[in-house]
Amino acid sequence: MRIKKGIPVSPGVAICRAVVLDAIDAPIPRRSVPSSQIPAELERLNQALARSEKDIQLQRQQAEAKLGAEMAKIFDSHVGLIRDKSLIDQFHLMIEKEKVTAEYAVYWVMQHQAKLFRQMENRYMRERVLDIWDLERRIIGHLIGNHQTTLSELQGEAIIIAHDLTPSQTASLDRRRIKGIATDAGGRTSHTAILAHAQSIPAIVGLEDITSQVSTGDTLIIDANNGQVIINPDAAELLEYRQYIERMDLLGTDLDELATLPAQTVDGTLINLYANIEFPVEIDGALAKGATGVGLYRTEFLFMASETEPSQELQYQNYLEAIKRLDGRPLTIRTLDLGADKLAPGDYIPAQENNPFLGCRSIRLCLQNLKLFKTQLRAILRASASGPMRIMFPLISSIMELRQAKMILSDVMEDLEDEGLPFDRKIPVGIMVEVPSAAIQAKTLAKEVDFFSIGTNDLIQYTIAVDRGNERIASLYSSGHPAVIQLVKDIVRAANRAKIEVSICGEMAGEPEFVMLLLGLGLRSLSITPPAVPEVKRVIRSVSISQCQRLARKVGAMESDREVINFVRDELRKVLPEIYRDRRFES
Repeated sequence: MRIKKGIPVSPGVAICRAVVLDAIDAPIPRRSVPSSQIPAELERLNQALARSEKDIQLQRQQAEAKLGAEMAKIFDSHVGLIRDKSLIDQFHLMIEKEKVTAEYAVYWVMQHQAKLFRQMENRYMRERVLDIWDLERRIIGHLIGNHQTTLSELQGEAIIIAHDLTPSQTASLDRRRIKGIATDAGGRTSHTAILAHAQSIPAIVGLEDITSQVSTGDTLIIDANNGQVIINPDAAELLEYRQYIERMDLLGTDLDELATLPAQTVDGTLINLYANIEFPVEIDGALAKGATGVGLYRTEFLFMASETEPSQELQYQNYLEAIKRLDGRPLTIRTLDLGADKLAPGDYIPAQENNPFLGCRSIRLCLQNLKLFKTQLRAILRASASGPMRIMFPLISSIMELRQAKMILSDVMEDLEDEGLPFDRKIPVGIMVEVPSAAIQAKTLAKEVDFFSIGTNDLIQYTIAVDRGNERIASLYSSGHPAVIQLVKDIVRAANRAKIEVSICGEMAGEPEFVMLLLGLGLRSLSITPPAVPEVKRVIRSVSISQCQRLARKVGAMESDREVINFVRDELRKVLPEIYRDRRFES
């Protein structure tokens, strides 16, 4: 039995056999052809290109039907590439001048293109090398027949192991057969992560060498709650996880019954339970799980799923769709949080920074690209005329940043008034509190906004100086760190004194063991991923506020994250012993 640790990007647990996909850059040998065969090679190439484009268009339609129009835009770059005249001319020239097979010409040209992409300064363009490999594999597959293991050939259920998955591979996954994904490469915002999460497939990326550690047919446990893959587990490990999955399946059935019940503590305190989403299409599922609105609409994913900057009209239509799907329920839209590990096309993304998480990202990027920022604000304000909506600025680190952002918002409002376009003139404006400077200055910032939302993902990494995507120091990244808890407590106190709403929208809010602590610290609004809603609601409906406050007071005297985590887990076991006795709560 071996255990590999990686970056969990889509939660869940599965036990299944492994299927290892062959490397997407497998070499094609150079083979010469006589001059008389060149016309035939050119015809083979043209037919392969035509079939490939047909495949792409079909896959795009399937992705749109399953995941929505915005997710399907991932294939736009493939369509553009396969119609690119200069690229096709290179294929032809290679065949005619070098007298080689069509498949070698495609392989050589595409490998050269991939090399050029990898050398580009713009990080977004460097990451598009996967699109090159995806198209290369598709065309060559039509030329010589795909003798490699492909997703379409899978028989039965499987956990997919790959160096990385191309956009077309991930979008074509069949949730009924693909029980999990584990890749060498990838990050929290890679196409694999976004699409796997959208389809609720347990996924772990950034495992570095999982493809060399696993063989097709191996038995795997993928524990994407804890970010680990267990290779050929022993009998005891298998039994424990199988029992865990059975309990979770039964729990899932029981939790579905909670969807229509309020998230209310046993002593009558109502908790707002909202959903975090990337696309409007996710709203229906979130409401079905029991969410009562959207506390965080991550608008940057609209940019990341597209090969071009979304127009004002396209953004407006997406926000309008979200409002219509919510049907009067609250919607909080976060302005662009691009930069760092969230890359998108456009000259506004810095080409290279030594430390992008401390660089030009989020509100800083928007304030330096006013056209981009104002375009989004116009789209948001126009949509606000159709239903309840709030605007939230991310990564505010100083009062001057907030005032500058509010001034630009006022300018856009004046423009819309001059044009006679309707919008909500009193739209609530808030900020993400996710850096220590904002947490420490919460009292000052609270005077200038209508609400706070605590973003614990960044708050944790900035407070304890741990990159949350770096597996070498992953054990240091902890929601239970006493410094983080103290900052959350201070933020809530500042908001309450200013009489503004405060919520929390980081991953910490969706972890059942921390729910009691958060309620005890004074939070009454939680915004979490849709799959986590039923489980968190179960905890809320099983505890009292006084019970949570006692827990929070005890945690306040603790000195280490290990002490905090062990304590809150033990307390949760006391409340729900039949559910929370599983290995995922072990230290």
